[in-house]
Amino acid sequence: MVDSGWLLEPIREIHAQIRDLVVSRSEAAELEEMSEVVEEGGCDTLFHIDRISETRLIALFEEGIASRAPMVLIGEGIPRGKITLPRNTRSEDAIWRVIVDPIDGTRSLMYQKRSGWILTGVAPNRGDDTSLADIELAVQTEIPLVKQHLSDCLWAQKGSGARGERFNRITGERRPFTPAPSTAAGLDHGFSTVVRFFSGGREILGALDDELASAVFGRGDGRNARSFEDQYLSTGGELYELMTGHDRFVADLRPLLAPILEGRGSSSVLCCHPYDISTALIAREAGVVITGGLEDELNAPLNTEANVSWAGYANGIIRELVEPRLRAAIEKHLRPRRPVQESKSTPAAHTPDCRRRDPRP
Repeated sequence: MVDSGWLLEPIREIHAQIRDLVVSRSEAAELEEMSEVVEEGGCDTLFHIDRISETRLIALFEEGIASRAPMVLIGEGIPRGKITLPRNTRSEDAIWRVIVDPIDGTRSLMYQKRSGWILTGVAPNRGDDTSLADIELAVQTEIPLVKQHLSDCLWAQKGSGARGERFNRITGERRPFTPAPSTAAGLDHGFSTVVRFFSGGREILGALDDELASAVFGRGDGRNARSFEDQYLSTGGELYELMTGHDRFVADLRPLLAPILEGRGSSSVLCCHPYDISTALIAREAGVVITGGLEDELNAPLNTEANVSWAGYANGIIRELVEPRLRAAIEKHLRPRRPVQESKSTPAAHTPDCRRRDPRP
């Protein structure tokens, strides 16, 4: 088996170049320019800020990695969702499949509200059967706000634990750190989130969240907040919050809304895709428990189309506390009930007529 360890430094260098490029362009541009829509359709809307990173993405991977080992690069903004590098190489001859999100958290970053993240996962090439479960090296790098001088980078190789480094943009200083999830035994006075970033089914997810809180804490008296939520509009950012001890629990169940919304005649809500969750390996190596939502294992093909449900628990004790109650809440709120059909043998006289009746004799 080919060792993926040598890819770490080239990927970190690629991330650093993208980070610096996006920050410098953000410093020079107006908010209206960075938030301009440049492409609709596909799996998501692309904004001007996305184009900044995408224009360099392929070239950086071609120069930094593909010149040493052929690869399939997968990501949003890449024509048809993937490209084999070096160009004209057959995909079956590639050694690696690399899935990347050059900016996760675009919407918050382009308005300078919160950091975005560069995400990359590396898996041995198994063709179209390659999945999230195959990722054996992952790197995520923070794209800070213009007014923010610190930027974190975290990485992990499967079975080797998670590591991090904090970079000072002003002084150039780098300080290593070890990601450490919360060791709390419950959700009391901590951040726990059921994701509902976008319109469509928010009332369902909100009711599920309330149901889960009641199951965990009981009814309470309403005077004290037992837990809080943080709708960080970035899956990579949510993983970061879990692995650095800021959050206790996150569940992204948006794909489970699809049958309910379709039953209403509504379009499905934008969901998490494999590139958004491509760095889950780092969280797992740090000690966070990551599942596929209702499934024990997080898994999906390495492509740009699949919708992914997932849940993250800061530790195993919190999982034991929350997961059974989460499953019960999902069963209640996200399992659409089929309407009861009237039996053909039911006499018409027994069917209540609820139409407005003419009061005249």
